[in-house]
Amino acid sequence: MKKNKILVTGGLGFIGSHTVVELQKEGFEVIIIDDLSNTRLEVLDGIYEISKIRPEFVKLDLKEKEQVAAFFEEHKIDGVIHFAASKAVGESVEQPLKYYENNISTLIYLLKSMAKNNVPHLIFSSSCTVYGQADELPITEDAPIKKAESPYGNTKQIGEEIIQDVTKAGNLTAIALRYFNPIGAHESALIGELPLGVPQNLIPFVTQTAAGIREELSVFGDDYPTSDGTAVRDYIHVVDLAKAHISALQRLLKGKNKSKMEYFNVGTGKGSSVLEVINAFQKANHKEVKYKIVDRREGDITAAYANTELANKELGWKALLSLEEALASAWQWQLKQK
Repeated sequence: MKKNKILVTGGLGFIGSHTVVELQKEGFEVIIIDDLSNTRLEVLDGIYEISKIRPEFVKLDLKEKEQVAAFFEEHKIDGVIHFAASKAVGESVEQPLKYYENNISTLIYLLKSMAKNNVPHLIFSSSCTVYGQADELPITEDAPIKKAESPYGNTKQIGEEIIQDVTKAGNLTAIALRYFNPIGAHESALIGELPLGVPQNLIPFVTQTAAGIREELSVFGDDYPTSDGTAVRDYIHVVDLAKAHISALQRLLKGKNKSKMEYFNVGTGKGSSVLEVINAFQKANHKEVKYKIVDRREGDITAAYANTELANKELGWKALLSLEEALASAWQWQLKQK
């Protein structure tokens, strides 16, 4: 039986690499595109060590329209999981044009090539940032899409709109997975979150501080209307998140989708404050983390956590790993870094 060939853009990134492992475990043939702007080629070795399969890899910058077109002419693809994008809220506020070019232009070139070569299925890496500060918690997929708090969030909103328009006009079917906050690492500690330079996300900053690489962690604001004044997020283990992509892809390949574009929240359904996460890390790993309270960061919201009932029911998927398990795996990954 012929294996489905799946293109994973940004497949050497944090979520991408874990998803490649799960795809290969499920018998898919994988080809990865990555420009290596925010990761390292050695991630490929980690994927191979875990799965004993080395996926095909093509170094390609999706901003190069002609190269994207040539890639699709050369490879027969059955579906695309699209991760490749810039993803830091704070950086997007400082460098909006970088984010619009990296996240929107590349999506357009990808969709054009998919249409021309009759590639029928797309899983889009979206974000809970599309909801902004939701009126009600937990957040359901019916929550209104509010004006984005950051250029990053706006690129995810615009991306979803572009894909929806394309599905209406042609043969594409698509699922947008709206992630909450992915953390953790593979249990083997062979792949994990690998920020180049100063981390933009909480957990790598926590692990690097615990490891003595950073002097202390900045907690942005302690005056939010939450239980302890710090911002609340829904932290999901990256392996659980990777498995959601497999469920979504199989839904499209089997034609079980109920409309040409669908949207699913991917989280745990539980919110944790920044201070709760720090305390859970210290407890899980018996390691102290120095931190200081600083001013709020522009673009940040008070609280966001998911209602995941739709994904549980329609995708047959559920987050199974705990916050403590995620934080323990993140620390094991950190300890292996040189």
